[in-house]
Amino acid sequence: MAMTVADVIGLPVVARGAPQVLSACRWDDPIRWVHVGDVADLSALLQGGELVLTTGGGLNSHPHRYLQGLADAGAVGVVVELGTTMAEVPARVAEDAARLGLALVALHRQIKFVDVTEAVHRRIVAAQYDEVAFDRRVHETFTELSMKRASAAGIVDAAARILDEPVVLEDLAHQALAVAPGGDAAATLLQDWERRSRMTAGGEDWAVTSVGPRGEEWGRLIVPAVPADRSRATMVLERAAAALALHRMIERNRSGLHQQAQSGLIDDVLQGRITDEREAAARAHALGLRKTTRYLPVVVRVDRGAAVLDPVVAQQRNVALLDAVAHTVNAAGHTALCSIRRDGEIGALLALNPARGGWDRALSALGERIHADLRRFDGSTRSVCAVGDPATEIVEAIHGLGEAAHVGEVAIAMHGKSQAVYRASDVRLRGLIALLRDDPRVQQFAETELRALLVDDDNRALSNLEVLRQYLQVAGNKAALAQRLHISRPALYKRLAAIGRTLGVDLDDAESMTSLHVAMLILDSQRRAAPDALTR
Repeated sequence: MAMTVADVIGLPVVARGAPQVLSACRWDDPIRWVHVGDVADLSALLQGGELVLTTGGGLNSHPHRYLQGLADAGAVGVVVELGTTMAEVPARVAEDAARLGLALVALHRQIKFVDVTEAVHRRIVAAQYDEVAFDRRVHETFTELSMKRASAAGIVDAAARILDEPVVLEDLAHQALAVAPGGDAAATLLQDWERRSRMTAGGEDWAVTSVGPRGEEWGRLIVPAVPADRSRATMVLERAAAALALHRMIERNRSGLHQQAQSGLIDDVLQGRITDEREAAARAHALGLRKTTRYLPVVVRVDRGAAVLDPVVAQQRNVALLDAVAHTVNAAGHTALCSIRRDGEIGALLALNPARGGWDRALSALGERIHADLRRFDGSTRSVCAVGDPATEIVEAIHGLGEAAHVGEVAIAMHGKSQAVYRASDVRLRGLIALLRDDPRVQQFAETELRALLVDDDNRALSNLEVLRQYLQVAGNKAALAQRLHISRPALYKRLAAIGRTLGVDLDDAESMTSLHVAMLILDSQRRAAPDALTR
């Protein structure tokens, strides 16, 4: 930081001269250098910004012309040592200095001017070196972040660390996309953020820099306080804004910055980087999530058939799916934070608007609307909307996405009539099996129950395994099964008897039917999870 006139007069070497302030003009102005001279006209020797040290020769003979020359040359002030050529400073001289906007200080005891210049110049050179080192640190930091394709949150965090000040990145709607530092500080900082940001949008207290090319700005970087060093704050924010603009250009084909911020918050909570409810709530509300009495973890899952091998195409499809879900939620009058969890699956923290007919009715209507919009926008032939248990806190609701994803995974594989929204109570036994299907003991159970059919099954269009599956689905109703399979009852009875002999069980026994049904569900669940893992 540059030295001011006040800083120079406050130096111990100057204080030994018993300084008397006669004019405090430009007292807090920075000085460029200290110049020692006693000639009557220094104007040709100065470049502006100097503080002049003199024994008073020129000031004593022609005070007005001397001061006028200093003012015209851009000097900030003069320090005169009394006793050599000048016994005292007349009052009219002090008044003249004040009128010309010059600082004027009289020293009543002799000091060594060389000590003053040495101390001041050492400080000035050190400050200039510090500025160069700071500029280099800022340049290297943001260049490295750009080369590493750091996230927007990482760039904002780096700016906050350099300045040791809080920094917020917001969009043009004044919704906070990233904030640093986190923790309780972020929760307090983002309280009522949109209103506060709008009120200070044109103010001069905060340090603010636009982000994006001129005429195409898409956000603002803000130090939401009076910065300790405004010039440094402005320089850091401008470099951070350039890094963010480059980041946005790179990420433009992936997903919007706002969606990245939402995904980042959900990931931070799920991975334990954010555990404080106040911080999570502050960030979520700053991203546009409505405050409500309960939040719902929701997962939307689509079945697109064969997987896409091209990762770029898969990413584009998932981004389109996320945009479709977010658009549908907002168009229905609700708010949500959305994130791509995996291929074909979107997780959302949902804040329903209960004015839309009550919680349950609003959720059902939203589920139906999501199904309809996905068929139209994404081309999905089958989709499910799964919901976990509601929670009063955002952190708890985000952790509920795991349960909702499990429900969605089971629901997408269920046959029969689909419904608007699936809960854990709707998947029942299938949900339990989906949780346990990778357990070796469960796999061994299914293998033991069905091994004889899996080994001895024939290649007929209607295999014994499929007959058994249909038999279990109709709960042993042979008349209904014969009608479903379009075969005669005698032929069906013969097939069932053969299946019973192969398995070594009585198909009419309730416990045997239950065991076989569970084993069949396990087999089907494993095949859906890894179609090539098992073969008949």
